[in-house]
Amino acid sequence: MKMKHWLSAAAVFLTGIAYSSAATSIELASVAEPITLSYGPDVRNTLDLWQAAGPQATPLLIYIHGGGWLNGDKNQVFNAVNVSGWLAKGVSVASINYRYSSQAVLPAPIHDAARALQFLRYKATELNLNPECIALQGGSAGGCSTLWILFHDDLADPTSDDPVLRESTRVQGAWGMFSQTSIDPVVLSEWIGESAAAYPMVFRSVGANSYGEMMEDYAQYQLLFDEFSPINHMDALDPPLFLSYPKEMTLPPSTPAAAIHHGLFGVKLKEKADEIGYTTISLRIPGSAVPKTYANGNLFLESVLLK
Repeated sequence: MKMKHWLSAAAVFLTGIAYSSAATSIELASVAEPITLSYGPDVRNTLDLWQAAGPQATPLLIYIHGGGWLNGDKNQVFNAVNVSGWLAKGVSVASINYRYSSQAVLPAPIHDAARALQFLRYKATELNLNPECIALQGGSAGGCSTLWILFHDDLADPTSDDPVLRESTRVQGAWGMFSQTSIDPVVLSEWIGESAAAYPMVFRSVGANSYGEMMEDYAQYQLLFDEFSPINHMDALDPPLFLSYPKEMTLPPSTPAAAIHHGLFGVKLKEKADEIGYTTISLRIPGSAVPKTYANGNLFLESVLLK
């Protein structure tokens, strides 16, 4: 186990899985009400948990919603996750809320997501969950949080007075959908262009009010950008990852939303993975990258959760 170091838009781009509004209505009508739990002190530190039936402790899929860390809600799970399908397979599903960066800048949105994971591990026996079989799924900013948790050294603090924070943040795998693999505006300008670097998710994440203000004070924010860019934490021993992106690979991107969800985020992560020998990564971009192992993220998650 590794040790500790120190929007919305587009959330409808679900690569490899998509549900119409009609399908969402059917899903909402057919899935029993979840248990809603508070995992921290803030009003947005809540999660919904659908418990799979069965005598044995169940695997767990945790969904982290998108929205640029500025909006969105745990109910977005129904746009991305077939909750009833996972329950039928014996997998429990959780979907979390977290503080927006407009309420509390980084690290709050990502550390909240990590705490939700720790909370579910802490409550695993009570909730009939298998703490050694947990996977993450997230889209857009939720995908960025997902990758950060997957790659980051374990946040468990065995000396903490808070028993939740003593729990591990390591998981068995993750599916990131149109995930930002860096949030550093200098890097984004180099990879994709200024339309990605100037996206509100980026400057608002550190408390700046505009792209110009962020760049004027870039030195002040650089450590945050470095810390919360998932690509900076990846190593060869990290758990497996499935990455999926929309089809468009145009440069310059056609819209700001296309820019902040561009497939080059995945390409750049895969390039680094190849350099460092991280082999358990699958990248899917229609027309550009086809993984050799899994046709889609759901099949990948089944391989992680239903061993």
